[in-house]
Amino acid sequence: MIFEDLKAFAERLDRAYFIDNEYKQYADYDQPLPIGYEQTISQPSLVFQMTYILSPEKGSRVLEIGTGSGYQTALLAEFSGEVYTIERISALAEKAKKRLLGLGYTNISFMTGDGSLGWEEHAPYDRIMVTAAAAELPQELLRQLAAGGRMVIPVGPRGCQELMLVEKDINGEIFTRIIEEVVFVELKGKYGWSYWNK
Repeated sequence: MIFEDLKAFAERLDRAYFIDNEYKQYADYDQPLPIGYEQTISQPSLVFQMTYILSPEKGSRVLEIGTGSGYQTALLAEFSGEVYTIERISALAEKAKKRLLGLGYTNISFMTGDGSLGWEEHAPYDRIMVTAAAAELPQELLRQLAAGGRMVIPVGPRGCQELMLVEKDINGEIFTRIIEEVVFVELKGKYGWSYWNK
C-alpha cells in the first residue's frame, strides 16, 4: 500500500456521510463518535493508521469484523480485491450496506452475525481487520488467516487494550507486535469480555 494514495483517499472520504445522528456536525473532529447501539465510529487518524498497518493490496481478500458505520470498510474496499464484512447489529449493517453501495463499491460482501468466529466459507483471508476489542486473540480468526497474512486487532481488558499486528508466516507460525494502547468497544461473542467474565 502506498502511503500517499491512502492519505489522499482518506482526506477525500467524508466521514459525515457515515454518521446519521446529532454527532454528524462533529465529523471533522479527530475523535470517536457514537453511531447508536453503544457503538462508535473511530477517529480518522486511527482508521488511517490501522488500514496502513494492515497494508491491503489490490489482490487481497480481506475480512472485516465489525462493519459499524461502514467508514473503515470503504478504505478497505478502495485498496483491496475483495472485502467480506460482518456486523452483528442488523440496523447498522443495513445502513452501512446502503452507504457503501451508494459509493459504488461492488467488491464488498456483507453478513450479519457473530464476527468473532470469522466467516469460514470464504477463508483463508490475506488480511483481517478487527474493529472491536477481544479479551484474547480469537483462534478461529488465526486459523482463517492465510499464510503470509496480516491481522490488526485490539486485545485486552475493558477500558484499555493493545492494538496488535498479527502476522502468519509461510509455515503457519504466528508473530505479534504491539502498536499502541487504544480503547475500543467490546467484540461480542466468544471472545468478548462478557463471555470470559461469566
